[in-house]
Amino acid sequence: MLHFIVVVLLAIGGVFIYRTQQSLNALDTNNKSVSTKIKDGKPFSILLLGADTGTDGRVDRGNSDTMMLLTLNPKKKKTLAYSIPRDALAEMIGDKTKNVQKINAAYNIGLSKMAKSTVGSMLGVPVDYHIAINMEALEKTVNFVGGITVTSDLKVSFDGVTIPKGTHHLNGKQALTYARMRYQDPRGDYGRQIRQQQILRAVVKKLETPKYLVKVPDLIKSLGNDISTDLTTSEIDQIVLKYHGSSKKMDFNQIQGQTAWINESSYQVLPTETMQNASDKLRENLGLKKQKLENTETKLNAKNKSFFENDDDTDYKTYGLDTTYYTNNTY
Repeated sequence: MLHFIVVVLLAIGGVFIYRTQQSLNALDTNNKSVSTKIKDGKPFSILLLGADTGTDGRVDRGNSDTMMLLTLNPKKKKTLAYSIPRDALAEMIGDKTKNVQKINAAYNIGLSKMAKSTVGSMLGVPVDYHIAINMEALEKTVNFVGGITVTSDLKVSFDGVTIPKGTHHLNGKQALTYARMRYQDPRGDYGRQIRQQQILRAVVKKLETPKYLVKVPDLIKSLGNDISTDLTTSEIDQIVLKYHGSSKKMDFNQIQGQTAWINESSYQVLPTETMQNASDKLRENLGLKKQKLENTETKLNAKNKSFFENDDDTDYKTYGLDTTYYTNNTY
């Protein structure tokens, strides 16, 4: 029997999971429950990670080029999601030494455990679960639904593929190009986030139809190790029963920062007010009280007030790091 969880999880993050007696193909977890919230029918959070592996011949762990934190509230029947800039300056929570660098390196350094801890610390929100997919999974899924139709507001060229401005039907490879390109987009990574959300919505729309729902087990089988999660099959069943209404009201957002030049590399520095606003809304959807953010990111911002007060048009303003912090640009 197919479960509505397929559509729910698709709608909230672009991951496709079907109830099966087999354990999920977890790449970095023993598939044991990490929270009791789903069992108790309480609001919970889940971090979606899109790793830059599976394409261009890459087989290493890769950075998480896509990071999206979602909170599901069954009582409010609401899913609230925030996309996080891949280049956001953040402390790597769980590293052996004090390490401040781009947030997408957390997955490379310490897999989903560090990614969850780092995002949780930055936004002051408990991160209960994760789902990680690689780039090849997106290509396979779009091909599975026979392609998708999107309307692009700009010409997209990347990896030998060009998609002109306008409305087009894309196959898996073209959709992957559409999702990955960012340097030609004047909005940078933020423009890419919009295109990724556009693809997810288009895929969900097609997977909601009976034609593809009945074939979802075949899709899951083909994805195999392209997916990693710490959700158990039992918890997926519970989501079906208790959280199916959470996709009725979906609110997608972006956390935007300001470009900074740090150690000869471009970063996105998230203003404290921006992080606090996202934290307040995410915690509200989790049924938690507001909590003032006091982390490495806010402390560094406090020491760089002039960075935010400077209204000049410089693309790469300097953002200073205290001597007790450092950035490691190896990853």
